[in-house]
Amino acid sequence: MPRHYSEYHASEKTRGIVYLPTVSYIEMNEWTLPAQSANTYADLVQQAKASGWYEHKKAFLRGGIWKNFFSRYPESNWMHKRMLGLSERLNVLPKKHRTNQMQQKLYESQANDAYWHGLFGGLYLPHLRRAVYGALVELEALLDACMPRPISLTEDTDLDGVKEAYHHNGILQAVVKLDSFASICELDAYGLKHNFGDTLRCQAEHYYQKIQPGEHPASNHATTTGIASAHDRISYKHEINAEDIVADDHPRSLFVDRLDGVFITYRSKNSALENNYFQSENTAYPIQKHIILDNNQLQVAYRFTAKMAQMFSTEINLAMPSCDGMGGRYIYQGGIPGGFGQVLELSGLTEITLDDDTLGGSVVLRTSSPVTFFAQPHFSVSQSESGFEKIMQATTLLLEWPVTTQELIVTLEINAREIQP
Repeated sequence: MPRHYSEYHASEKTRGIVYLPTVSYIEMNEWTLPAQSANTYADLVQQAKASGWYEHKKAFLRGGIWKNFFSRYPESNWMHKRMLGLSERLNVLPKKHRTNQMQQKLYESQANDAYWHGLFGGLYLPHLRRAVYGALVELEALLDACMPRPISLTEDTDLDGVKEAYHHNGILQAVVKLDSFASICELDAYGLKHNFGDTLRCQAEHYYQKIQPGEHPASNHATTTGIASAHDRISYKHEINAEDIVADDHPRSLFVDRLDGVFITYRSKNSALENNYFQSENTAYPIQKHIILDNNQLQVAYRFTAKMAQMFSTEINLAMPSCDGMGGRYIYQGGIPGGFGQVLELSGLTEITLDDDTLGGSVVLRTSSPVTFFAQPHFSVSQSESGFEKIMQATTLLLEWPVTTQELIVTLEINAREIQP
């Protein structure tokens, strides 16, 4: 008859002491390691197989542990720690205020597939992360309605030693990473239940060493004789070029700034709870950056203390749910110049709309002075059962202008579509 462990433990004597290790299927031990370590581990496994002792002793050949995924992918760690923070808020909420909906949204945000990556897309699949963030954003709104937070607060959410500044107004929330980039790592629209900062940077993967740049989707090479397992099979869902697997040198966040192509480093201009002013470290060309929330608008104002000959640019990476599908489009001067999966360049721009069917809304970008506008899809490369594939993670917008005015304001206005009766 089945019994709970506590019942068995209460009625039977202890037979000894055992501590269970962290275990999973053996391929996970490789996937969770950093690229170079994973390569070393894979070589060791191959040596063991060639020597004939692998099957008998593989239990002692261990790689990494599951939680290494949080070290490997900052985006996974951020999502996980955001979930834990909201779980704690729900736990301390008086029982009379808790609802089944809150508990359900917490459970939805804990769906594990979006937090790691193996033979299937996992963390690399935007729709999986979007489902988690949708639940987190909805849960946060429910908790705020019962137990309001300060409109601004500072904490080290992801426990990486660098604090983040939160600013919210009940409609939008902007989270600024207080590192040298002073960029926005999360931008939530509560009405749309969406995080526009839900992007993924490119980084080195151990299986990239199997990729032969320029191979076409029809290519299919097996590394073993006979029927190759899904783990050993090498095939291409998309053509992969050398530039597709280059690791990013910066976070794929919102408002990453450069001067003549060189990253600008910032320091906080004021203290803790009002930390939305930043000053560039370059004292020769001081630049001030001010982040503001106004109703359904995010405004980032740049102030230059002197006119400069340099070109200033800011990179805005937006998670648009339609990605490179049919549901996403740019709207400019009454026309549609292309979709999110296409490259677009416009000069003298002051306004453009990113309209998204899957989102059920749009983002209107405005600038207080004309800028040169570049847009392109940001892809990452991962492996799947179908082979190596390119997955669109974000729409990357680059705004560029010569520093000829003392101030430029970039506005992102986020709108939900009106529901037709």
